[in-house]
Amino acid sequence: MSRTVVLAAAITLALAACSGKESSGQESTTVPEKTAPAPAADAASNPLLTASTLPFQAPPFDKIKDADYLPAFEEGMRQHLADIHKIADNPEAPTFDNTIEAMERGGETLTRVSRIFFGLVQADTSDARQKIQEEIAPKLAAHQDQINLDPKLFARVKTIYDQRDTLNLDPEQKRLVERDYEELVRAGAQLSDADKDSLRKLNVEETTLSTQFHTRLVAASAAGAVVVDDKAKLDGLSEGDIAAAADAAKARKLDGKYLLSLQNTTQQPVLASLKNRELRAEVLKASETRAEKGDANDTRQTIQRLAQLRAQKAKLLGFDNYAAYSLGNQMAKTPDAALKLLTDTVPAATAKARREAAEIQKVIDAQNGGFKL
Repeated sequence: MSRTVVLAAAITLALAACSGKESSGQESTTVPEKTAPAPAADAASNPLLTASTLPFQAPPFDKIKDADYLPAFEEGMRQHLADIHKIADNPEAPTFDNTIEAMERGGETLTRVSRIFFGLVQADTSDARQKIQEEIAPKLAAHQDQINLDPKLFARVKTIYDQRDTLNLDPEQKRLVERDYEELVRAGAQLSDADKDSLRKLNVEETTLSTQFHTRLVAASAAGAVVVDDKAKLDGLSEGDIAAAADAAKARKLDGKYLLSLQNTTQQPVLASLKNRELRAEVLKASETRAEKGDANDTRQTIQRLAQLRAQKAKLLGFDNYAAYSLGNQMAKTPDAALKLLTDTVPAATAKARREAAEIQKVIDAQNGGFKL
């Protein structure tokens, strides 16, 4: 199984950008414990446990129930760990086929369940699915750490990595070896036993808070929708958009009113069409402060704690800060390079902004707006 799938899954849960094996966990032991396997879920009654027969293996959503996801995740993790233990315990000398390729092929069920579930919650979330997400996130983090921090697995990957120039690998195979090794190192495979335990604790808290952030942001976006009493204030919107706003209000038992829902985007699409300046300002403020109201959906303390956890994680892994850690496997490589890329655009961006501001001022003046930008 591609480690990226599990990670992307865990952080669809979040702010966090995952890549490769940089996930999390909470085990207190250094070597994954090979406990008795949990009872296998019933593939006959759980459509997530078998490959779809639909075109392009499209998920059979007409057969999948929310109650199917947690058992499918548990079974997928059980199968994936069995695949990994088989690789780590292989008495044969490590080769590309029996280690690197085997790792890629492992965890088929977990890959399928993760893609379906996390794709679904991005497009069509619900209270029930958010609860599943909150429960499974730390489990996935711990699962990935069981793999990332397994010393026997890392030893096999390192052996192949050290010999990569003499193994007659094609360019794709060689790059895969390098990627797997680098990702394991970035995930903490070379840490001491004590530091691995510390990393597990940091990772599981980070994943839990990332999921919490996502849940609160969804709730804050719903609660922050702007209620409009007067249809005239919606001047500029299409009749279809106005009808949709009326339907949204009716769904919340606000008959006769209009509801402008907040989108999870940098700017709200309705701002480009609304002609009422006061309403535009209200929508903008609602968008910018949706999760800063001091209520149950306020995310500021969560963000602060996430920043602290990531700083601690970066230090533990030998980096000056989280920016250095997160950019280490990206094109920029260093925070200084990333900042230079941004600052180099400042003169051109500033000049462009001034030209656009002048054009906007002309429109304001032509409409007798009576104010300056």
